[in-house]
Formats: sequence, structure tokens, C-alpha cells
Amino acid sequence: WAAKQKKGGSVSSSAGMCEGANMNMQEVIARINALAKKAKETGLSPEEVQERDKLRRIYIDSVKANLVGQLENTYIVGPDGKKKKLEHK
Repeated sequence: WAAKQKKGGSVSSSAGMCEGANMNMQEVIARINALAKKAKETGLSPEEVQERDKLRRIYIDSVKANLVGQLENTYIVGPDGKKKKLEHK
């Protein structure tokens, strides 16, 4: 984020809170990691804590959605060779 700001990018720490949905997952993870490092070194402002929480929620929701997608396309092959789709509990 700091690199984007130095290069003339339009990202600022307060704008970053609203951009979570527009970021790709690598950017979300990188920002979460940057905030974690800052939290250990100097602590986070209340705005940064909110941003971190929103980014974590975006990440968790993405992981859940990917897992559900994989499970919806998973079949169990029985001993008789028949495929059976996994069912929701």
C-alpha cells in the first residue's frame, strides 16, 4: 500500500477500508500480513483494526466459498464403482 502511495496511486489507508471487495485475494493477504506486522511492531489505530477485521472477513468468506465449491463437485466412488454426490448435512 505504501508503495502504491509513493508511486502516485490513489490508495490511502482510509480508502483501503472500502476497497476490500475490489482487491484480489493476493492483495487482501498482503494487506492482512502488513497490518499484522504493524500490530506487532507499533500497534494499530482504530481505523486499521476495522480494516484488518474487514479484510479477514473477506478472506474467510473466500476460503469458505472455495471449499463449498469443491465439495459441491466431489463424488464418492463406492466399492461397486457407482459415483455418489456428497450431500449437505
